[in-house]
Amino acid sequence: MSVQEGWEKALKHTEIVRPRVQPLHSFEATRMPYMFLAESSVNSGDTVVRKGEVVVERPAIFLPFPAPHFEGFHFQEEMKFNEDFLINFLLVRGITFPSLKYDNQTDSIDVFEGRLSQAIQHCLNRLQREEDIRTGLIMGTEDTWQFSVLIFICSQVARNADQDVKSFLEELRKRGGWLS
Repeated sequence: MSVQEGWEKALKHTEIVRPRVQPLHSFEATRMPYMFLAESSVNSGDTVVRKGEVVVERPAIFLPFPAPHFEGFHFQEEMKFNEDFLINFLLVRGITFPSLKYDNQTDSIDVFEGRLSQAIQHCLNRLQREEDIRTGLIMGTEDTWQFSVLIFICSQVARNADQDVKSFLEELRKRGGWLS
């Protein structure tokens, strides 16, 4: 599958079933846990459950705009293209990520013995029971999980943009910056 086909497939099939309720941190790293669900391509009727988190943090060195840094998404190994190709691919489509480091860390990949709809309900109930406001629940296809997780991250960053600007301006005021 080409990068274009994978991207289009992810756009068509990705659904953010439950976004994270907790906002992102404006001035420190944000840990964004997620549960990604997809119909199993191996065991018909079962659901693949990928649990992980993306740590969004400021890079150690200054990166020019737009130069995000993606780690742990396994684009090279699983989809046969590198990070620079991905960034250019997204830029051509008008999709930019802030110049931050996005580090995906997969905790586990399990199989839920049941249909996708049952797995979604099971996970929603669990998140509600645990009062988990940090974890997002994403649904997509097994072979485009990376794009689905990027879509999730992008949606969370966009949701938080207004608050980030307010926090940034408030921090400038506190430090005696140009807005005082």
